[in-house]
Amino acid sequence: MEKRVVIVGSGPAGLCLARALSPSGAKIALIDSQEAESLENPGFDGREIALTQRSVAVMKELGVWDRIGADKVFALSEACVFDGKSPFPLRYGSSREDDRLGCLVSNCDIRKAAFEAASECENVELVAGTSVVSLDIGDRMANVSLSDGRELSAPLLIAADSRFSFVRNQLGIGAEMNRLGKAMLVGRVRIDTPHDDVATEWFDHGQTLALLPLGAGMASAVLTVSEGDATRILALDPDALGQELHRRYRGRFGTMEPIGPMHSYPLTTAFARRFVCHRAALVGDAAVGMHPVTAHGFNLGIASVRHLTDEILPLLERGADPANSAALRRYERRHRRESLPIYLATNSIVGLYTDDRLIARAARRFGLRVAQTPPAQKIVNRILMRPQAKAPRLRLPGIGGRLRMG
Repeated sequence: MEKRVVIVGSGPAGLCLARALSPSGAKIALIDSQEAESLENPGFDGREIALTQRSVAVMKELGVWDRIGADKVFALSEACVFDGKSPFPLRYGSSREDDRLGCLVSNCDIRKAAFEAASECENVELVAGTSVVSLDIGDRMANVSLSDGRELSAPLLIAADSRFSFVRNQLGIGAEMNRLGKAMLVGRVRIDTPHDDVATEWFDHGQTLALLPLGAGMASAVLTVSEGDATRILALDPDALGQELHRRYRGRFGTMEPIGPMHSYPLTTAFARRFVCHRAALVGDAAVGMHPVTAHGFNLGIASVRHLTDEILPLLERGADPANSAALRRYERRHRRESLPIYLATNSIVGLYTDDRLIARAARRFGLRVAQTPPAQKIVNRILMRPQAKAPRLRLPGIGGRLRMG
C-alpha cells in the first residue's frame, strides 16, 4: 500500500509531524505498536513536560494547544538550580507574565491533544497494533514490512519511535547512547509550602531532586537515584513514601503527600550520528534523546518537527519527491545546529553536578556565583525563553473527519 510519507511512532513528535504535513493533501501513514484506544486515551504516566514559549507557539499553529484545557496548564515563571547546601542558586526566568519560561503540561494531555489534532486530517491513516519488522530502502521507495503481514511503501520514511529507535538501527544509523545506570522517579504530591510557580532543582550527593509547580499546593516530585534506590522507593506504601520524600527534600516544602504511585524511567541519553539517510529522516527522540535535567527533550522534538516541515511540506504540496536529498540535508544541518550545543551542554552539566570530587564541587559553586551576574542571566534567559524571530506558519486544512484506522 503506497503512501507519500510513512511515520513510525505515534508519540507527540510523530503525531505533530503528521498534522503539520497534512495540508499538502499527501497520504500519510502513522504506524504504532500500541492499540488505537491507548493512543486516543493515554494514561497518566507521571511525566510533566516543561514547554517553552516557542513550543507553545508551534502547538498553537498545529491546532494542538487549544485542545488542552486551561486547568491542565500550569505556569512556570522561574527556575532555580542549587548545588547541595550552597545558598547561591542559578536562576532564570522572570516574574513578568510575558517573560515567563513557559508552562507545565502532563505528557498524557499533550499526547491526547496531538492525537485529536491528527484525527481531523482525512489524509492521515493510523496503522495501530502492529510494529515494523524489516525495512527495504530502494532507489525510489522505502518499503516497510509489519508484524501483521502488511507492507507499506512511501518515498519518505520518518523514524519517530523513541531514543531506542528500531527504525534508526535498521537504517544503519549509529547513535551515541549513554546509559547512566540511574532511574528517574516522578509523581505528583501535595505540599504545604508555596512554590510560587518556581521550578526548583538540587544536585545533591548521590541524587538529583526537582520540584515542578502544578498550581497551588500541588507539585511533581522528580528524583534521579540509583536503580537500587529506585526499586526500594517504588515498594514503599504511601505514608512511607511521603516520609521518604520529606527526608530527601529536607523539609523544604513541608509535608509531601503522594497522589498516586511514583513512575520510574531508566535514564539513557542518545544522539544520532546522522539525522537523515536515503529516503529517511529521524525526528523527536529518535534523533536526540535528552537527559531530563534541563527539560529540553520535548522542546527539541517539536523543533525537529518544525525544521523538517519547513523543508518537505513545500515538496509535498508541489507533488515533488519529499525525500529530496538537498532538503533532507538542510533539515539535518538546521536541527543539528540547534540540538548539538544543548545536548553537549546538558551532558557537561550532568557530569559536573554529579561529580562529588572536591575540585568539581568548587567549580560548581564558582559557576553558580557567576550565573548570578547580569551578563550571565541575560544569556541564559535569551537561550531558554525567547521564541525564534519567525514563528512557523503551518497552514492547516479545514476538514473534519476522524483518523482513519488501517
